[in-house]
Amino acid sequence: MAPFIIGIAGGTGSGKSTFTRRLKAEFGDRVTVMYYDNYYKAHHDIPLEQRRELNYDHPDAFETDLLIHDIRELRAGRSILCPVYDYSVHDRSDETIRVDPADVILIEGIMVLQNEELRKLLDIRVYVEADADERILRRVIRDVKERGRDVEGIAIQYLTTVKPMHYLYVEPTKATADIVINSGLNDVAFDLVKTKIRNLLDRKSGE
Repeated sequence: MAPFIIGIAGGTGSGKSTFTRRLKAEFGDRVTVMYYDNYYKAHHDIPLEQRRELNYDHPDAFETDLLIHDIRELRAGRSILCPVYDYSVHDRSDETIRVDPADVILIEGIMVLQNEELRKLLDIRVYVEADADERILRRVIRDVKERGRDVEGIAIQYLTTVKPMHYLYVEPTKATADIVINSGLNDVAFDLVKTKIRNLLDRKSGE
């Protein structure tokens, strides 16, 4: 049986990562996680000051063709070398991470449901939503603590690209989701997805 692929989308700070981490903790090595953010395009030839001004919330910011290729490789049972994105310098790192196939593949990111070809690879499409005020507060805390950003820069980026791109390219994808949940801590939604995965893994073990 081919890997079961679950896409987890939603706006910045909505709780996607929380939901993803909960599933990973529940199933351990039987689940592989891929982060769409790692597929931001490389901009080694652009100075840092200019990289800061790029729109990272538009579909064109991502190397989606490479992500689709890598998902197909994993589905075929082959390991891939996943790129790594360095948020502190707004550029792709020279490092890669080896990702091995697993029974379940989780793909997490704001644009996971935006691309039609990518959507067709997903067996379950999850959209995580949250109040806009909650999302921006979570983004500020995360970007300062984990990504080396300053509050002023976060605010400018949010107002100029993150917020308008969310309403243009992210929120509309909610209509394509199989499941819409309000927070990564929603236990009912988590139990539904967990049960679906558990049933799948039990069938796979019985083959």
